[in-house]
Amino acid sequence: MSIWFAPASLETLGAWQAGTMMEHLGIAITAIGDDWIEGTMPVDHRTHQPHGILHGGASVVLAETLGSYGASLVLDQSKRRAVGQEVSASHLRPVYSGYVTGRARPLHLGGRSQVWSIEIRNEAGQPTCVSRLTLAVIDVR
Repeated sequence: MSIWFAPASLETLGAWQAGTMMEHLGIAITAIGDDWIEGTMPVDHRTHQPHGILHGGASVVLAETLGSYGASLVLDQSKRRAVGQEVSASHLRPVYSGYVTGRARPLHLGGRSQVWSIEIRNEAGQPTCVSRLTLAVIDVR
């Protein structure tokens, strides 16, 4: 059974990215399941740190994007919004090139807060980063 407030399409989520950091970094939402959302990000000049490996901050951007999109899809967005409060990340192994894929799943879906867990993996399926995102659920003004 799906946790989403309303059906979401990859095209709609892609349109949310126009003119944002996600577009600049090449992040793409690639799949949506009943209780998860997945996306990819290239590991290239846009996401490298000076030593030629994936910047930890870029991984955090991917994690927060996926968790925030998931949090938004759970809500009636005409009445409530999810805004980030805290994000943490543990970087497990370097990535030099290719793509990373993240998958976000909720740990807690409350009336005033949500907590999402995000795992990011390299093209070999190895974990490269694990992240936790806490969001406040606020009323639309």
